[in-house]
Amino acid sequence: MSKTKEQKQEAVKNLESGIKDSKAVVFANFQGLDVPSMEELRKSCRENDIDILVAKKTLVKLALDKAGLKDIDTKAFEGGLATLMGRTDEVAAARTLNDFAKSHKVVKIFGGVLEGKFIDEAGIKSLANLPSRDDLLAKVVGSINAPVSGFVNVLAGNLRNLVCVLNAVKESKN
Repeated sequence: MSKTKEQKQEAVKNLESGIKDSKAVVFANFQGLDVPSMEELRKSCRENDIDILVAKKTLVKLALDKAGLKDIDTKAFEGGLATLMGRTDEVAAARTLNDFAKSHKVVKIFGGVLEGKFIDEAGIKSLANLPSRDDLLAKVVGSINAPVSGFVNVLAGNLRNLVCVLNAVKESKN
């Protein structure tokens, strides 16, 4: 059953607001996925705070145009179009879809939008392979902590050496 004009306008409005509010958007072909696999993808998206919307390419194109992204040609995308919109993390949508595509060969990543610019499939896969935000923060904290811990070890080494010298003096007097 085809959608009414009001349903299509609502879909465009949802897509437009989702694209504007998202930190990153990923487009993919989902055709050929069975229902349990699609539900698995939707569950994974919910867990990672990602909105997934499936709409016709013409509706996605209208939403992109209204969001100010006129240079993206959705006609080049083949098959059904799923739009994943990461609300909190720039990498989450790309990583989630890339991991899902590894186990489901029918899913094809077309590209996406990051910081208002279109990036191709290779860019999305590169984005998916970046460490998570928590990993990057842990590396920064480790880098900041390394000089401090090194300084503490140097000071502790001097104290150890002093204790060893005093111990040797004590034993030489006995």
